[in-house]
Amino acid sequence: MSGVAKEKKAKYVKRVIELLAQYPRVLFATCDHIGSRHMQRIRISLRGHGILLMGKNTMIRFAIRSQLEEHPEYEAILEVLKGNVGLIFTNGDLGVIQDILAASKVPAAAKAGIAAPNQVNLDPHVTQLDPQKTQFFAALDIATRITRGCVEILGGRVLCKEGEKVGSSEAALLQMLDIKPFEYGMTLKHIYDQGSVYSARLAKMTAGDLLKIVALGVSEVAALSLAISYPSLPAFPHVVANHFKNLLAVALETNYVFKQAEKVKERVENPDAFAVAAPAALDASPAAVVEEEEEEESEEFGDDLFGF
Repeated sequence: MSGVAKEKKAKYVKRVIELLAQYPRVLFATCDHIGSRHMQRIRISLRGHGILLMGKNTMIRFAIRSQLEEHPEYEAILEVLKGNVGLIFTNGDLGVIQDILAASKVPAAAKAGIAAPNQVNLDPHVTQLDPQKTQFFAALDIATRITRGCVEILGGRVLCKEGEKVGSSEAALLQMLDIKPFEYGMTLKHIYDQGSVYSARLAKMTAGDLLKIVALGVSEVAALSLAISYPSLPAFPHVVANHFKNLLAVALETNYVFKQAEKVKERVENPDAFAVAAPAALDASPAAVVEEEEEEESEEFGDDLFGF
């Protein structure tokens, strides 16, 4: 290895270490089928939001392993540093960077032998091809007819399935029809954030989404605790409410009464009094009725319900 090559590698390793120390967040994005000009446009669009670093994974791993003694949290980066990926070092908004990368995708033609990133359907339509091309469609078992001097495709068909290799005939047909079914660009896969690695799908989650997930987890813990009669904080309000219902049922069936059950017991024992009071409430203004109902409900089932 020449001295110039060693010097370049040393500078690259130093650059990786400096970026890791400066930016606590690293984004891992796939870079398949991206040309140099396309990559340059992505670099320009990321200015002010992050720094894109490309290079051999072996060199990046070497730089990270040299820092594991001082920064053991870097070990998580090695687990996702696989394949043709680029590293974006940033302190900015992840949603903004995702939007920039999504906008940088460009349409591309299907090439024989590559894995299709998405399914490609050939829908029925009238093409601009001359009738001599019907033999080509017949070889692919695609029904056609001649309409106004052009080939019309009669039946729909799936030309390429996601994840499967594109055939030479399918690629030639798509090129003949001037169809560019694929889009290529950088796509976020994983995010390293201060020692933790998580999927890029979580990058656009809002505080409301997190609250919904937490609320769902709390409800499941409460349901499990109630089912197995195991005490837990999420189940505590339900336990108190259920026991209050039991005490209220005892008060209604016996002469025993306590403060929180007085209103309910009075309604059950003397329903006529409340039935007579109901028509009088209809004469009052709607606002007054609503206010009275809210006040009554507050008195019956308010904070003093449990004696707090």
